[in-house]
Amino acid sequence: MKTYVTFGQSHVHTINGHTIDKDCIVVLDTPSAEEGRNKAFEFFGPKFCFEYSEDQWDESKMMPYFPRGYIEL
Repeated sequence: MKTYVTFGQSHVHTINGHTIDKDCIVVLDTPSAEEGRNKAFEFFGPKFCFEYSEDQWDESKMMPYFPRGYIEL
């Protein structure tokens, strides 16, 4: 299962050499939506905007807002 994490204007992180900010979406591969949410908090603390489970994610509606695309962690 994939979890998609988005970020607010002031949420900037550097993880594994990747700059993560409002212009990208982080993709986490996890066994469940709950574990995806927990992993988002492990990586980013409270500094992310939303997390979506795979069944909630609508790529066609969301991608225009994230010009840097996906970053898989």
